[in-house]
Amino acid sequence: MRSIRRQLLFWLLALVVAGVGLAGWLIYRQALAEANELFDYQLQEIAAALPSEPFNAILGSRDTGDEGIVLQIWNRNGVLMYYSHPRAPLAPRAELGFSTERTDRGDWRVYGAIVGDNVVQLAQPVSVRNRLAANVALRTLWPLIVLLPFLGLAVWIVVGRGLAPLTRVARALDTRHPEGLDPLPESGVPREVTPLVHALNALLARLEQALDTQKAFVADAAHELRTPLAAVQIQAQLVARAKDDDARRDALTDLQAGVTRATRLAEQLLALARSEPDSRARARDVDLHALLEDCVAAYAPLAQQRGVDLGIEESTAAMVHGDPDALRVMLNNLLDNATKYTPDGGRVDVSLRIDGGRPLVTIADSGPGIPVDERPRVFDRFYRVGAGATRARTDVSGSGLGLAIVRRVAAQHDATVTLGDSSAGGLRVEVRF
Repeated sequence: MRSIRRQLLFWLLALVVAGVGLAGWLIYRQALAEANELFDYQLQEIAAALPSEPFNAILGSRDTGDEGIVLQIWNRNGVLMYYSHPRAPLAPRAELGFSTERTDRGDWRVYGAIVGDNVVQLAQPVSVRNRLAANVALRTLWPLIVLLPFLGLAVWIVVGRGLAPLTRVARALDTRHPEGLDPLPESGVPREVTPLVHALNALLARLEQALDTQKAFVADAAHELRTPLAAVQIQAQLVARAKDDDARRDALTDLQAGVTRATRLAEQLLALARSEPDSRARARDVDLHALLEDCVAAYAPLAQQRGVDLGIEESTAAMVHGDPDALRVMLNNLLDNATKYTPDGGRVDVSLRIDGGRPLVTIADSGPGIPVDERPRVFDRFYRVGAGATRARTDVSGSGLGLAIVRRVAAQHDATVTLGDSSAGGLRVEVRF
């Protein structure tokens, strides 16, 4: 796991070291330039201080072993009259003015001038000047180099104090109760940490809403399952108490119907739980035309058993991007509601067309429909439309979850579900992607 403090320490110290190195190089270059001017001036002054009278004889030479400055003097005839370092690797003739001479023992800075009747040559190793410039740069930078460990310690402490708000936020989250989803305090939070606190508070708000929804769902599901399970228990007792075959046969029929209702409710609850917004990970291109035909073909036998004419009026090729399983659940619920609430001899017409460049699925039946004032509420979980004269004729009771699942799946696929009146007098459901 990477440490922000260590990364900041590393990069800050790296920048400081790079800056010190660049400053040292610039100081060295400046010191070298100044040393060159100073030593060149020194060579000129030494040459000007020499006597201008001609030498009548060779003065001889001496070897002090010090090659700081090498002096050679010639007369007008080119005869070498004096040399201070006989082993100095310099040319045997003088060039007037300043020049740099390269030898096997390094570079030399050479100055030649005519002093009276003599030709004077002074030379100095360039290494002497470089060493002086390096010493100047080192003496300038060594306090900074000594301060580097203390600077690293200061950076470590300052960065740690700067990251302290993040530590406090982490500690506040770590010590919370699992159900403590109240927002984090934002007072005293640095400006850089405020977006993180805002994001965490938004996440906590969404989690609180999700938990409230889950609690309500579990409570509603427990309440709804209690009735069919109690009915199954009573019907099982009636089967056990039946005194003859006819009574036992009727009790078993009721028991089977109760088990069917409980199973259907459990399936719907499972479908609603699976329709949470996590299906985008399974999204892919879906052939809506083929999917709708499969769903209608699967419900055709059940519709025929209920005496309902189920068929596709129009079907156009259309592709949508989504979860095919969730879309199948949505279409099956719509077809199930249409065939379930359509009385014997009625019809259910299904169509798929492109409207405004978008796929539009329409399912219209000739059933009792839904009153206009109750249509906004039928998408709520476990809500059932009041049983009227026409609705009492249906053979299967509902769980109040079908349209809630439809709305959830449609929202996941950026689709809208609208309810209206069909031309046959029943309900018309449109799913517009």
